[in-house]
Amino acid sequence: MISGCAPESGFRLLRVRQTGADFTARIETATLDELPEGEVTVRVEYSTVNYKDALSATGSPGVTRTYPHIPGIDAAGTVLESRVSAFRPGDAVIAGGGDFGALSPGGYSQVIRVPADRLIRLPEGLSTRTAMVYGTAGFTAALCVKAILGHGKRGGDSLVTGASGGVGSVAISMLARNGFSVTAVTGKRDAEPYLLELGAREVIGRQEAMDSSSRPLLPGRWDTVLDTVGGPMLATALRSCRPGAVAAICGNAASPELSLTVYPFILRGITLCGIDAPSILADARRKIWEQLATEWQSAELERISVECTFDELPHWFARVLRGEVTGRVVVRVADEL
Repeated sequence: MISGCAPESGFRLLRVRQTGADFTARIETATLDELPEGEVTVRVEYSTVNYKDALSATGSPGVTRTYPHIPGIDAAGTVLESRVSAFRPGDAVIAGGGDFGALSPGGYSQVIRVPADRLIRLPEGLSTRTAMVYGTAGFTAALCVKAILGHGKRGGDSLVTGASGGVGSVAISMLARNGFSVTAVTGKRDAEPYLLELGAREVIGRQEAMDSSSRPLLPGRWDTVLDTVGGPMLATALRSCRPGAVAAICGNAASPELSLTVYPFILRGITLCGIDAPSILADARRKIWEQLATEWQSAELERISVECTFDELPHWFARVLRGEVTGRVVVRVADEL
């Protein structure tokens, strides 16, 4: 167990290595001198499995360009060493943002060393594990809901796509508690009871959420849209918005393409908000995390999460890429807690 000081005998991490066109993720042992430069050294307790992590771990050049690499865009743990006054040994912290886990080494390591601006203190009201149930997915959902509320929306009919995923699951809970009547879109029909428990009013399938006609506008259904998939489903949602609707978009799991006219924006005056969680600076990240620890904290967190061990990580990458995961996957990185 790593406690109080940095381990001299080594620690475990997951490293992805490339051999030709093949990528292999394995648990390896490393030492402190293998860590990158950074002001703060952290003992990691928990991380998460995100779609982006699965892509990085399987060699997607759109996420990670240089291997060997340590994925993991999320991490939470305790400071071991610090060269800056903002963090002291023993502080509980959350790591993320920027290129953490994508272009630079990430959280799939029992010890990490990072620039101070990649860290925020863990807010009161959250444990390191609870913070990772949220992770980047929950943080992104919070940014989307904040954008919707910031444009004056209070209640009404809301569409959430990719609803059974991490962002969608947290978003449904947050929107429902803010007075929205949520319609959840999912390709997993067996996820309907789960989504209704989170607060969705109804659950519809992907085909019902897509219109293949060439009509530039469809009958207005939605006051707000929170989209994680892009492509035809987003185009249909935008064409189905009511006047003055707000749409927050944060993903392109289905497609980065968007084929539609300008009519929804001009004739119905809808607002499209792009959400980019990694670009949010430390001060703004801190404020969002404080809201997640207080008025936005979800009572359904345990319901949306499953925990895996460090050694089980490679198995979960494949499941995430096949679309088999509902909710959030929390990774117990530390050997002992």
